Amino acid sequence: MKVGRYLIIFVLLMGALITFGDRGLIDNYRMKEKLVALKTINHELTLENTALKKSITLLKDDPSYIEMMARSELGMVKKGDLVYRMAQ
Repeated sequence: MKVGRYLIIFVLLMGALITFGDRGLIDNYRMKEKLVALKTINHELTLENTALKKSITLLKDDPSYIEMMARSELGMVKKGDLVYRMAQ
């Protein structure tokens, strides 16, 4: 009779450790969620890096792209362009 009780207590204790312990089922589930989130972030960063590499290549080789970026981001104008200033 005592052996049966000890065996039941042992099995319950091991079940609790497997479920709630370090590297248990709950910890494993959380790590899988974290892995999915990190893979998503990694994919987004890969896409951003690809776009930046394309932009770098265009800035090195394409004069019309350089002109477009200078006009849009730096507000530069070419000789002969009409500039309109709006009063506020």
